Amino acid sequence: MAFPLLFSSIRIGACEVRNRIVSTGHMTCMLRDGLPSDDMIAYHAARAAGGVGLIVTEASAVHASVAPLHLAAHRDDCIAPLGRLAEAVHAYDCRVFGQLGHGGRRHTGSDDGTRPVTLAPSAIGDERFHNTPRAMTEAEIAEVVVGFGAAAARYEAAGYDGVEILASHHALAAQFLNSRLNRRGDAYGGAFDNRLRFLREVIAEIRARLRGRTVVGLRISGDEMSHDGLTAEEVIEACAALDAERALDYLSVTAGAMSGLASSVHVVPPMFLDPGYVAPLAGAIRARVSVPVMVAGRINQPQIAERVLTDGQADLCGMTRALICDPELPLKAATGRVDDIRACIGCNQACIGHMQKGYPISCIQHPETGRERAFAAPAPASRPRRVLVAGGGPAGMKAAAVAAARGHDVILCERAPRLGGQALLAQALPRREEFGGIVANLAREMEATGVDARTDTEVTAERVAALSPDAVILATGAAPRPAAIEGAGEGHVVDAWELLSGRARTGARVVVADGRCDWIGLGLAEKLVREGCHVRLAVNGTVAGEMLQTYMRDHWVGVMHKLGVEIIAYARPFGVDAETAYFTHTASGEPIILEDVDTLVLALAPAPRSALEHALAGFAGALFPIGDCLAPRTCEEAVLDGLEAGSRV
Repeated sequence: MAFPLLFSSIRIGACEVRNRIVSTGHMTCMLRDGLPSDDMIAYHAARAAGGVGLIVTEASAVHASVAPLHLAAHRDDCIAPLGRLAEAVHAYDCRVFGQLGHGGRRHTGSDDGTRPVTLAPSAIGDERFHNTPRAMTEAEIAEVVVGFGAAAARYEAAGYDGVEILASHHALAAQFLNSRLNRRGDAYGGAFDNRLRFLREVIAEIRARLRGRTVVGLRISGDEMSHDGLTAEEVIEACAALDAERALDYLSVTAGAMSGLASSVHVVPPMFLDPGYVAPLAGAIRARVSVPVMVAGRINQPQIAERVLTDGQADLCGMTRALICDPELPLKAATGRVDDIRACIGCNQACIGHMQKGYPISCIQHPETGRERAFAAPAPASRPRRVLVAGGGPAGMKAAAVAAARGHDVILCERAPRLGGQALLAQALPRREEFGGIVANLAREMEATGVDARTDTEVTAERVAALSPDAVILATGAAPRPAAIEGAGEGHVVDAWELLSGRARTGARVVVADGRCDWIGLGLAEKLVREGCHVRLAVNGTVAGEMLQTYMRDHWVGVMHKLGVEIIAYARPFGVDAETAYFTHTASGEPIILEDVDTLVLALAPAPRSALEHALAGFAGALFPIGDCLAPRTCEEAVLDGLEAGSRV
């Protein structure tokens, strides 16, 4: 076997796990009234069916003071739906643990929109959520401790194999450990043993409530990577102390903290960060403890996971987003089909990006995720048809692969020499090379399903007539929209697409007009400043990257600051001359004048390529416009459109 350690079994407490791949605890936004929905059960069952060894379900509320969006493990009515989830996962010889959480000052919401009273060891606020918490009384501490134990008992009653105490990412237990946040003068503050008391009491309460065979673990950030967070040395000391007391059956190590803008990027690390970079933190803890250690953090391929295990940095690997992207990753890796794995590219758009907006998580490459009940498997076509797909970007590629998997005879034509569309431009930006993985992954899906893919072939009305398809899926994409910029003939104005494709160059002093507030403006600014240009980024929004997932946006804005890129918000491009760019402040209507400019780069909303759709107005077969030619949006919507069209045709 190519991955002998990854696919060896391991014992965690009294529980045998069939392999070392873990879907770690993560919010799905698939709850209904705080309880697992049928969609959530189907989501986890799909990963169990795909061969994962262990699933840890999302952070649950152990007390009524936890934010309402969490799974309600403080209520007895959680037992029955949790039981259905456990039964669905166990059907595939997969173990399941439940995560017990309390965010402390990290509390993020309420039932009615008012700011909640947050609880913490001391009344010290945070920089991200801007909560000033209430310092917990000893009675409140005792009540929360009891809540952990009662919630653990409910998981056991539901048939779960284990529970995991959440102390990672700046949760309440980590706040008690942290001397910079825990300023108490009683038995829970001050000396190290006092600061560890809360966690010790939680573990003891859980152990007292359980029958003995249910696993008890702890998830903790190996380094919170924050100016006021737990350091690696402090975390190692706490883990070693708990291990010496034989308090836990395993440790799960991650990184970062949700309390700050710099540290939160490590909670769900995007493609900017190196694969497997958290493993050394887990290795340092593993060297000091006797129980199995899990690690998570940008482990998106089985090769990376095997290396982490071989190097002795961990005993199990959390591959959560990799499993969101490809639920069958374990089965593919175990059977030697590594090239068929749909690798996560760390874009964070539809997983954590959806969750933070309150929508069910999904994946831009695999929109079936979160929609398992609607798209469990491609339904065979009742009548195989000839299907022509016009356009080889992500939308067309996904549509072609799905239609072919259903039994249709599919021809895909792309007018360019390469497949990929705008994804090829995206990968040309700094630290976005991994985005091109979506092209390779979709091309593999087309190859596996027998799509006849033809490049350097433009679809015209005449070609449609010659091929005589039963249906045409229009995925012709979008193009730069001519901008109404006054004085464009006098100044040097180039479009982002021209720049990324190598058809244009800039002068030494550049202003980027970002009308999309996504990755393009930020990426162009970084690219140009790294090439030696002086760059100003003028954004038609409240902040650069306004449309991006917050962890990615905040990290990237920090990079801009380090590189010396000036960001001007609320700026709509108006005009240009030989040395000046003119903008309008979108809130005040007043002018913004940027002088000493050699080149104005436009990153504005594109226009749909709809000419073929108009040319086929009299086509007798079925027409399915999808992706940007339907309406310019993002890669996520393009691939989802492709899935839906390929399923309907």
